[in-house]
Amino acid sequence: MSAYRWKSFYEDEDRPEKPRRYGVTEMRGPHYTLLSQNVLQDIFESMGDFVDGLKFAGGSHSLMPKAFIKEVTDMAHRHNVYECKNLGFDTIELNAGSLTLPEETLLRFVRLIKSGGLKAKPQFAVNFNKSDIPVAGDRAYGAYIAPVPRTSDLLIRRAERCLEAGADMIMIDADDVCRYADSFRTDIIAKIIGRLGLEKTMFEASNPKTSEWFVQQYGPRVNLFVDHSQVMGLECIRGRNLGKNHMSVLGPSYLLL
Repeated sequence: MSAYRWKSFYEDEDRPEKPRRYGVTEMRGPHYTLLSQNVLQDIFESMGDFVDGLKFAGGSHSLMPKAFIKEVTDMAHRHNVYECKNLGFDTIELNAGSLTLPEETLLRFVRLIKSGGLKAKPQFAVNFNKSDIPVAGDRAYGAYIAPVPRTSDLLIRRAERCLEAGADMIMIDADDVCRYADSFRTDIIAKIIGRLGLEKTMFEASNPKTSEWFVQQYGPRVNLFVDHSQVMGLECIRGRNLGKNHMSVLGPSYLLL
C-alpha cells in the first residue's frame, strides 16, 4: 500500500493502488512546452502514485533524441507508469480523426499493434458541424440552438469494433462536447460510457473544469487524460472530500509545475 500525508490507496475502495484498471490518470508529456528530465523526475517522485500513464503527444517524440526518450520511459517504468518496444513504449494511440483511415485499415492496425506485444488505444473525437454553431452576434433574438453532434453513434460503433479487434482502451476527445450545453454533453458522454464501459474508456480533459465535471458525474473511477500541471488538482478532486481546497492538504509552499 502506498501512502501520502493525506491519502492512501486500498484494494477495496473506488480507486485501488497501481496498476489500476479504472480511475486511471494519464499525463501529457513533452508537447507544447519543453519538459526536462528533471521536471518529469520531480513529478514522478512527488506524485508518482497518482500518475498511471505518460503520453508523448503530437508526435513530439519524433523531435527528440532516442537516448532522451529511452531515459524518460525508463524513469516512468521505475515509477510503475506505462509508456515501439525498442524505446520502451507500451501503448500506441491511433488517432482515427487525423489518420482518416478506412475502418478495416484501422482495425488491421489495432491487430498489428497487438501482435507486436503492445497495447492499442484508438482515439476518436465527438465533432460538430461548424455551420451549426452560431457565430457571435448572429443569433436571432439572442436565442442559442445547441449543435447536434454528427458522429456520436458512428463513433461508438467504430469504437466497439476496435475493442472487438483487441484494443485495450478507447480515448475520447470530448472538447467539443464539454464546450456546449450541459444537456448535450451529459447525453453524449452517458451514451459512450453506457455502450463502451467506464473501464474501457478514457476522456481527454483539456482543462481543470472539464476534469471536475467528469469526476462529479462519474466518480473517481473515470479514466482521464490531463496535462502534467493538472495531476495534483485532479487527484484532489478524485478525493471528493478535498474539493478545491488544495492548500489544506498540500500546505502553503506547494506550487503546481
